[in-house]
Amino acid sequence: MKQALVVGMAVAVVIIAGTVGGQNAAAQSGYDRPGGDYAHAPVANGDPEVCAVRCERDRNCRAWSFAYPTASGTAATCRLKRQVSPPVPSACCVSGVRGAGVTEPRSSKVEYSIDRAGGDYRTFDIQPDPKGAPCAEACQAEKRCRAWTYRRPGYGTPSARCYLKGEIKPPRRRPCCISGVVR
Repeated sequence: MKQALVVGMAVAVVIIAGTVGGQNAAAQSGYDRPGGDYAHAPVANGDPEVCAVRCERDRNCRAWSFAYPTASGTAATCRLKRQVSPPVPSACCVSGVRGAGVTEPRSSKVEYSIDRAGGDYRTFDIQPDPKGAPCAEACQAEKRCRAWTYRRPGYGTPSARCYLKGEIKPPRRRPCCISGVVR
């Protein structure tokens, strides 16, 4: 009888923990998890997936936060955490818990971590924006523009760049960029 009660309680704890923790289980673009840092390191290629993998391979890691490179020249950084803090909205970052891959926002108009290289007819510096909205708006305002790519600051140049495209090129996964097809 005692053994059945203990087993039943253990199952209940696992179910409750899965339900409560499941809300924060997926890695999310646009969120930070402040606190609990025990290690940090630069990420040379600027890819948040590198941070998720580092956490996965470190038995002390419970959560992680990745910060994109900045216009001032600060490199992309991965912070490993001893605890799972609630996610806090922050355009600088991507964060998650151990066991979760990187989940980019899904939209039919905006392609996160996608570069559509080539087909450019106009390129210009633009104000940094976590969703690339000013670049998308510039493309929509020009009849000739069929697609666009916004390059985050810190990826090759200190400023954010907008690439307006007269033709639609195939998408390539690159953490530097946000793209979209307009026409």
